Amino acid sequence: MHVAHVSVIPCPQRMRDASWKFARASVPSIEGYLLALTDDIGTTGLGYAHAIPAITTHGEGVRTALELLAPVVTGRRLGEIAAIMNDVDRKLAFQYSAKAAIDMALHDLLARRLGVPISALLGGQVRAELRLSRILSIKPPSEMAANAAALVAGGYRQLKLKLSGDTELDIARVAAVRGAVGPEVVLTLDPNQSYHAKQMMAAFARMERYDIALIEQPVPAHDWAGLSLLARSLPTAIEADESAVTVQDIHRLVADRVVDAVNLKVTKLGGFRHFMEAVHICEAGCVTCRVGAAFGPALMQAMNAQAASTIGALPYACELSEHEQLLDDPCTGLSIANGVLTLPGTPGCGVELAA
Repeated sequence: MHVAHVSVIPCPQRMRDASWKFARASVPSIEGYLLALTDDIGTTGLGYAHAIPAITTHGEGVRTALELLAPVVTGRRLGEIAAIMNDVDRKLAFQYSAKAAIDMALHDLLARRLGVPISALLGGQVRAELRLSRILSIKPPSEMAANAAALVAGGYRQLKLKLSGDTELDIARVAAVRGAVGPEVVLTLDPNQSYHAKQMMAAFARMERYDIALIEQPVPAHDWAGLSLLARSLPTAIEADESAVTVQDIHRLVADRVVDAVNLKVTKLGGFRHFMEAVHICEAGCVTCRVGAAFGPALMQAMNAQAASTIGALPYACELSEHEQLLDDPCTGLSIANGVLTLPGTPGCGVELAA
């Protein structure tokens, strides 16, 4: 069993809401790439490389990286994923999104050949269903409230509000959303680095009445002291996202107990191997794992779902349905009903390219 052919396939997608934005950028569309690895008997494994300039890289950057790394993969045996990924790391620094696509496709291909889901290669499923959270992009308070009410009507019981760093407006957003969804829905916040620590403390003193379960990356990625101050000072969970880009970052965050939770994504960490390393570090250090959002097709969400299904404790819902914010998905869908994703029972990631 070896990789016989590598294909890099453009996967441009438009947002359903062309005005979708978060604190650092507007995201009207995404220029991602699919990676298809075909073996010696014609079985194909798929991966996806995420490309949003404000988060990972731009489209041409990820395409060039995949084309550069293709010869490292071609001709290699499917049973040596770790060795292949070590060679990929030696060939090219950074470019975690491109590396994640290769790792996804290798796991998908091997799992399909073995007739098992990817989760079986990662240690096996702990759960077959995943509770989901949805994201509310930055808009006026009344619009965010209306969008929140619609999502709750669709069965979701956890929502994440993107915040802008404008304290008064953000408080109004939180108040409006809580008023629209009632007391039973879990609310988390994501300022995307738009606050400084003392500003967040003052804002939370006025937001606390709205029952906030978690605040994701409130301060700049480099401000670990600010994260630590908030984690020690506020009664809600503080989570690292942009501060947790590598396994080494996560080791430091956990060892020094800088945060209460870490946001994990297969794409951000460069593949399944590093994702599972990060999970084990968090579990050993009693820091909560949360599987966060990355925009892309159903394929990418399926990959993250396979990894999430192996985590022992997931007290917060996973953010694995944001492909529903996108048009032009080239893949078959996932089974999501009443805010719950049911893992596919088919080999590989469980998602196929649409005919």
